[in-house]
Amino acid sequence: MSFRQRTLLCVVVLTIVAVQCQKSKKEEDKKDEEFICPEGQGNGNFADPATCRRFYQCVDGYPYLNRCPSGLHFDDISKFCTFKNEARCGPIAATPAPVTDPPTDLAERCDTANCQLPYCFCSRDGTLIPGGLQPEETPQMIIMTFDGAVNHNNFDHYQKIFTKDRLNPNDCPLRGTFFISHEYCNYNMVQSLAHDGHEIATETISLQKGLEDKGYEEWVGEMIGMREILKHFSNISTNEIVGMRAPYLKPGRNTQYKALEDFGYIYDSSIGISPLKTPIWPYTLDYKIPHECKAGTCPTKSFPGVWEIPLNAHYVESYEGGHCPYLDQCVLHNHDPEEVFDWLQEDFNRYYEQNRAPYMMPFHTNWFQIKELERGLYKFLDWAVTLPDVYFVTATQALTWMTDPKPVKSLHNFEGWSCKKKENIPGPPCNNPNKCALDFKPPEFNFTTTRYLETCRECPYKYPWLGDAKGTGLYNDNYNLEKK
Repeated sequence: MSFRQRTLLCVVVLTIVAVQCQKSKKEEDKKDEEFICPEGQGNGNFADPATCRRFYQCVDGYPYLNRCPSGLHFDDISKFCTFKNEARCGPIAATPAPVTDPPTDLAERCDTANCQLPYCFCSRDGTLIPGGLQPEETPQMIIMTFDGAVNHNNFDHYQKIFTKDRLNPNDCPLRGTFFISHEYCNYNMVQSLAHDGHEIATETISLQKGLEDKGYEEWVGEMIGMREILKHFSNISTNEIVGMRAPYLKPGRNTQYKALEDFGYIYDSSIGISPLKTPIWPYTLDYKIPHECKAGTCPTKSFPGVWEIPLNAHYVESYEGGHCPYLDQCVLHNHDPEEVFDWLQEDFNRYYEQNRAPYMMPFHTNWFQIKELERGLYKFLDWAVTLPDVYFVTATQALTWMTDPKPVKSLHNFEGWSCKKKENIPGPPCNNPNKCALDFKPPEFNFTTTRYLETCRECPYKYPWLGDAKGTGLYNDNYNLEKK
């Protein structure tokens, strides 16, 4: 074969390979484009029908393709990547339940003349600073929240955030709020977080989908049952568990808020907000919510004195990534730590340079499974603690300030943010907690499996679940109202 013939043959082969590669890429792109975000389910993560190793993040109806970190699979119930043997591969069909509340608007619009702190706070568009303070007088609060179970997948990562060398301007350690769900939770670790001064709040026991359309008894069982589990297995006083977050940011219409009111909760943090130029401050539910209800299942009645700490959308106009209520839902996976830091800083500055509404940083475990995201977060934290008017506080601490607003210059001795108070916190975690292997029959399966639970308490007889918060095996919980 001559040189010319060999050259022509190589050109033909390369052309065929290039066409095949291009065809494969087009087929893959077409496959990705064919995914359609489910109607009526809002923004969130959804299983890839083709593989458990990928999932789609839907933002305003557009699907962004994401891949789980190496070795992990997407759990279509919990909506995050986890170990293969724990992942419930999807798509798992959800049957919508009938709406239980009439869509009648019963709450009135904000009336500032009759809504006075410390028991009521509202403004017409939700952007006004409480107490009539100017932005430069107002502390910029950062509320770091963490959803789901606490366990060996995330506990060490949380410890690296709340290190002793990161301090607020009043020399107190940074603190966060943990919305706990039950399955796979290590209650000795939860007790450790509570002992260190972090706030423990409730998500739900089962993280069931469609809870937003369920009745009062279902909400009480999920919320108050979770609070009872925390009380029993993490030794946390019921009076210290005063916050709630609905699964998948799907508020339970008026039903959930009636349960909150009846059982002495102070606040909810379940309502997501569409991207706005100026962020929204927390408000009480004496009046209508001052913004669009993104989920479509917000309360319509008045619940005087119950606070809502909404989730303002995170977004940066100059970057890709869309917008998201949870930071790990923004598509930042291809950025290096410096770009992640720049993204967080610009997102934060929208609050800091305007009305200083609390900057909530909500996370799932997903964020900490990607090193670039984790390192970028550390860079942001190390920068933020150098600012003299920025405080990392719990959700309840933020509300404590809002009920009695103090200017920045007065906060070094502000009792509500003092780290000297030690009452009502559980004792230290056990050095050798009981490691309980317990029988559990998931409602969606016809077989019994094993769940593990760590606690300072004695091991229960059965894995705690709805109707049986202490794990007695009797399923006869009956919660009494604890109105305050």
